[in-house]
Amino acid sequence: MTAQYYKHTLQFKQASGTSRGILKTKDSWFIKITNGDVIGIGECGLLKGLSVDDRKDYEYTLNWVCSNIHLGLPKLYKKLEEFPSIQFGLEMAFKSLESEHPYELFPSDFTKGNDSIPINGLVWMGEKSFMKSQIETKIKEGFKCIKLKIGAIDFQSEIELLKYIRSQFSEKDIEIRVDANGAFSTKDALEKLKTLSEFKLHSIEQPIQQGQWQEMAKLCEKTPLDIALDEELIGVFKSENKSKLLNTIKPQYIILKPSLIGGFKGSKSWISLARSLKVGWWLTSALESNVGLNAISQFTYNLDTSMYQGLGTGSLYTNNFESPLYIKKGHICYDPNLNWNVSFKD
Repeated sequence: MTAQYYKHTLQFKQASGTSRGILKTKDSWFIKITNGDVIGIGECGLLKGLSVDDRKDYEYTLNWVCSNIHLGLPKLYKKLEEFPSIQFGLEMAFKSLESEHPYELFPSDFTKGNDSIPINGLVWMGEKSFMKSQIETKIKEGFKCIKLKIGAIDFQSEIELLKYIRSQFSEKDIEIRVDANGAFSTKDALEKLKTLSEFKLHSIEQPIQQGQWQEMAKLCEKTPLDIALDEELIGVFKSENKSKLLNTIKPQYIILKPSLIGGFKGSKSWISLARSLKVGWWLTSALESNVGLNAISQFTYNLDTSMYQGLGTGSLYTNNFESPLYIKKGHICYDPNLNWNVSFKD
C-alpha cells in the first residue's frame, strides 16, 4: 500500500465575501492511497486563516502521512489530532479504498438517486443590490431556507435586506439563517440580536468571536434569537473539553464542519454530546471540492436528520471535479448514472 498527496487550487466563479475578507481561490490537498489495482481518494480541506491546522508544517505532515500510510487509519488518526483536515482526508481515503466504488462511501437511497437532502441557499456578502439579487435567485431556484452572511456591510443595510425578504415571504415560506462569523462586538451583540429577532429568523451563527466562552454563555442565556456555534468548535480536541464548552455556553445549536473538527469521527463525537444535552445540530461543508462535499453529503444522509444542511457549495468553482452531485429545488441530489472525473497531475 502506497500513498501520494496532490494540491489543487479551486477558483471561485466570482469573488465571495465573508467578514474575514474576500475569497478568490481555495486550496485543497488530496490523498490518494493505492493498494494493488484499488485506489482510495480523500480531500484535506484546509481553510486559510480559519483551520486550526493552517500551519507551516502542513505539507510536511502530509508527506509524513503518505510515507507512513502502512500504519493504518487508527494509528495515523490518533497522531494527527492537531490536523483535523488531514484526519478527515485520511478517513475519506481509507473509506474510499474499502468501498465497492471509490466515491460511494456510504451506500444509501441518497447514492441510489432515490432520495435527497434539504439544504440552505447561501447568500454571500457584498453590495446590497448584489445580495438582494442572490436572494431572489435562490428563492426562484426553490430554496426554502436562505443563509445570509452578515457583518461586512453596514448593519442597517443588512436589516433592510431582511425586511425586504420578510415583506415578500413569511417565516412559514422561507426559513432565514444568518452567519456573522464573529463580526459583532461583545458590547452591542445582544442589542443586534434583539433587532434581528424581529424578522423571525431561525438562528444566527457565531455572533461574536470564538474563545469568549463566558460572553457567549451570557448571550445564549439572554438571546431572543437562537445561537449556533461554528468557529467556537475549532481546535477543541479532547472529549472533556468539548463537554466543558457545551456545558459552559449552552448554545441552542452547533454547526459541524468535518474538515475543521476531525472528519466523521470528530463529527460523531460532537453529535453524541449535543444529543445528550439536547443541543440541536446540522452539518455544513467548508468549501471543499465535490470530493469532500460528496463524502459529507453521504455521511449526513445516514445521520437521519431532517434539518436543512449547509451542503450547497459545489457550484462555486470554475474548476471543480465533475461528479454525480447536483442541486434541485433546494435539495442536494446524487445521480448514480453520472460519472466522476477526478484527475491530478503527477
